Amino acid sequence: MSKALNLKTAEIEKISHLDYFNIAISVDCVIFGYDDKDLKVLLIKSDLEEFEGLYSLLGDLVRPDEDLETASYRILKERTGLDDVYLEQVQAFGSLDRHPSGRVITIAYYSLIDIWNHKLKLENNELHWHSVKTIKKLAFDHKLILDTCLMRLQQQVMENPVVFNLLPEKFSLRELQELYEAILGYELDRRNFRKKISIKDWLTDINEMETDVPHRPGKLYKLKTEHRKRNGNKRNAPGKVVIV
Repeated sequence: MSKALNLKTAEIEKISHLDYFNIAISVDCVIFGYDDKDLKVLLIKSDLEEFEGLYSLLGDLVRPDEDLETASYRILKERTGLDDVYLEQVQAFGSLDRHPSGRVITIAYYSLIDIWNHKLKLENNELHWHSVKTIKKLAFDHKLILDTCLMRLQQQVMENPVVFNLLPEKFSLRELQELYEAILGYELDRRNFRKKISIKDWLTDINEMETDVPHRPGKLYKLKTEHRKRNGNKRNAPGKVVIV
């Protein structure tokens, strides 16, 4: 006859492992944007003395009465006023010394938005767009979080047509390549890039040419209808980054 399992209450479990229940959870939002052939990220000036003069990602502690997703959208709205951005969860960061106030595990979320279609509603909190390629140091471990989310974005754009809403409805392959180069962080071979885009079969040739350009006019294209996403609030979108 098997021995009966000695059960204990959740309260006893908490008391016997009190230190484990004193670990805080936070959320950090990495919001990428594209402007003037440059990939940018939204940063806010840190208000902690330990990080005086440094910028940080948009983050805060998760409240006891909210789940992670709810916290991510609350934090984004409180920090920026944005409430129509889809956020994708990336991963957790839990280094022992990542926060000067104590043990804090953070969950990173990210998105890529059209800067000109999303006006920041708060302007009194040192909130600014920064070129990703110029960022050398951030508060906490936020440079690591930024780099990790950037790698996720770079993986996404190579596999899915997720960047086209950052372009005009009609665009040239030159404009598309400039966008990819800004996100990937390096120059692409023109011939190889066009071959890869052709294989993806994402575009429609609309039989029009560029006009009023200081270089040789190129063909214009549109993203095929089946790939288009006209986005509003993307909180219920499927598990891939959505450009809004």
